[in-house]
Amino acid sequence: MPFHMGPLEIGIILVIILIIFGVGKLPQIGGAIGKSLNEFRKARSGEEENENKDKDVAKSSEVETKEKS
Repeated sequence: MPFHMGPLEIGIILVIILIIFGVGKLPQIGGAIGKSLNEFRKARSGEEENENKDKDVAKSSEVETKEKS
């Protein structure tokens, strides 16, 4: 990874964000980021569940065709 960020760099970025957005907006921004991450995780887990369901359906159809033979 080309970007190695230490504690000093992270601190400088946080100070710049604080200056740009101000103290009052930070809770709103944090809440919005948290909600976005939560929705992303739900969507990703939903895709995994759909893939698992598709695999289960494929397996059950294979079993049914073997039983009919």
